[in-house]
Amino acid sequence: MKSVQEYIKAQKQLLDQLQLTPVDQVIARLERARVEGQRVFLFGNGGSAATASHFACDLGKGTIQPDRPRIQVMSLADNVAMLTAYANDHGFDTVFADQLITYGRPGDIAIAFTASGNSPNVVRAVETAERQGLVTIAFTGFDGGKVKDRVELNVHVPVDSFALAEDAHLILTHAICEMMKLPHEPH
Repeated sequence: MKSVQEYIKAQKQLLDQLQLTPVDQVIARLERARVEGQRVFLFGNGGSAATASHFACDLGKGTIQPDRPRIQVMSLADNVAMLTAYANDHGFDTVFADQLITYGRPGDIAIAFTASGNSPNVVRAVETAERQGLVTIAFTGFDGGKVKDRVELNVHVPVDSFALAEDAHLILTHAICEMMKLPHEPH
C-alpha cells in the first residue's frame, strides 16, 4: 500500500467481507461464561498479545453491569515474570500452555489471538486447553494456520497482512464488548 487512504480502504473492504456469525457465537459463549462463573483466558504474541491484554481490560471492566455478574478474565501475556520464567526454564513454546495447566478448569474459555495461526506457543496452548477441557476460540488471519483446525470456534479475518488482521481483531473485540453492555434477556 502506498498511502494511508489505501490502507483504510483495504481495512474497510476487509471488514465488509467478514463472516459475523462466529462473532455472535463468541458473544453468546462469553455471556454464558459470565452467568456460569467460568473464567476467560486470553493470549497471543506481539500485537496479538496487546490485543489480548486490551480485550481483558475491556471485558473485565468495560462490560460491568449492575444486574449481571462480572466476567472473570485474564490475559496470559501480562505477567512478564511468569512469561520469562517459563520461557527460561521450559522454552518459549510453553509460556501460555503451562499457565493454562495451572489456572484452567473444564468449561473455562481459552481465546487465542494469532494472525498467522502458527505460533508454536499459541498452538501448544490451544492443544493444552483442549486436553484440559476448556472451550477453545481463536481470532486468526491469513489462512488460519494450524490453530483454525484445533479450536471449537474460529473468528477468521481472511487477509495476508499482520497489520490488517490485528486491526480487525481489535475492532471485533470492541464490538463484542459493546454488545455485552446491552440489556440481556434471560433464557
